[in-house]
Amino acid sequence: MAVGDVSTFDRFARVYDLLMPAARRSKLQAGLALAERPVERVVDVGGGPGRAVRAIDADCRVVADPARGMLAQAQTHGLGAVQGDGSRLPIRNSVVDAVIVSDALHHIADQRGVLEEARRVLRPGGVLVVREFDPTTLRGRALVAAERVWGFDSTFYSPDALRADVDAVGLDGQVVEHGFGYTVAGVARTENGNPKAEESE
Repeated sequence: MAVGDVSTFDRFARVYDLLMPAARRSKLQAGLALAERPVERVVDVGGGPGRAVRAIDADCRVVADPARGMLAQAQTHGLGAVQGDGSRLPIRNSVVDAVIVSDALHHIADQRGVLEEARRVLRPGGVLVVREFDPTTLRGRALVAAERVWGFDSTFYSPDALRADVDAVGLDGQVVEHGFGYTVAGVARTENGNPKAEESE
């Protein structure tokens, strides 16, 4: 995440947590439903106070975020928290069932690195679910302009461009939902189309 973006979210963590609406469970579930294994361990990358992961049911829910203020808020909601950039997760290989990146990818400088890290930490049949905003829509163009005015160093993907990058890192990507707010998901598979076989002990 860009340094300026991290410091802004760190300072306004409590206000952000109070004012931002809850994540829509149905939007996330549409992507999580593609998982080919039970979704018991979930990491919410760039998750701030955990808005996305709080909307789903899982035995182990962890927020990974570089902003300490956001992690403190996540912990007040009973979530696990690890400080780290999404492109360098402090998590072992093949240990989680789902990775969520909700409304956060555009704030992260190394976006390809986030996708590669998701691929690394997912178990066979696990799923990456990304909720983002389409910059090619009218509302998307307005959001891009607003983020520039606010001072964020944001970079937005179109749905098809994100799906292509998800495929490129070795996940079976698909656009689950189109629109201003869209969803792309990718299932962890091997080159022959089966879920990847390697798991860390």
